[in-house]
Amino acid sequence: MFKFITNRPLWVNILAAIALVLLILFIFLQLLGMITKHGQYLTVPTVVGKETKAAVKFLEDKGFEVVIQDSVYTDTAKMGIVLKQLPEPNSTVKINRTVFLTVNRITLPMIDMPMLKGKSLNYALMILERSHLKLGDTTFKPDFAKGVILEQQYKGAPVEGGAKIPWGSSIDLVIARGITSERFLVPDITGMTYGAARAILDSSGIVIGAVIPDPDVKDTAAAFIYQQRPPSRTPEKAPVYMQSGQLMDIWLSTTPKNVDSLNVENK
Repeated sequence: MFKFITNRPLWVNILAAIALVLLILFIFLQLLGMITKHGQYLTVPTVVGKETKAAVKFLEDKGFEVVIQDSVYTDTAKMGIVLKQLPEPNSTVKINRTVFLTVNRITLPMIDMPMLKGKSLNYALMILERSHLKLGDTTFKPDFAKGVILEQQYKGAPVEGGAKIPWGSSIDLVIARGITSERFLVPDITGMTYGAARAILDSSGIVIGAVIPDPDVKDTAAAFIYQQRPPSRTPEKAPVYMQSGQLMDIWLSTTPKNVDSLNVENK
């Protein structure tokens, strides 16, 4: 074999070596093109607005690699859909190109509850909007600081500033209605459930004092009021008046009772 090489002129061997190198390089480039699929291009389809899992499968079936680049939340779009894609739709790219997706979260993010107690109602509404929260029910209670937030509630329970609550939650506010000397008729709440009567008393500015349930009462909100103090009328059937901020005591039972509420005055 060596004699075959040495018996030829040097320039022939050099040309043969160059040809061999070029042949190897050509074969390598052809193989590289096959591996990288050189010259094969795809048009990126539109997946914005599609459900995330369906969009990923659709792109992978078309020959793309898919990466969830970011997960954000916007309340103006459906949860769990694609918000943005890169490359842009209808772009021409090489096969196996990676498509990056920005998707809308499938769960609500948790945000910090702002501190609204002591603030005015207008200011509280502005803070709620900035915090991506909504105003729920408003309840007015007698207090000297008229228009000031006395308490903030989430799902019927007090919530402190800094507590984590879901984005878009409704926040109930208890607002000071001020103190007035105006007198009004005492409402007759006997026979009502405690839950229904409380709404009436709150709207009138009457503060619930003592709540005395019968021993068998388990659910206070569903229990019935059978006595109240002050009563709605005197023993002579004359109407009774009270002012905002005054207390009313109530007695509860599991079933309605026909008990004269005026008897309480004699206890």
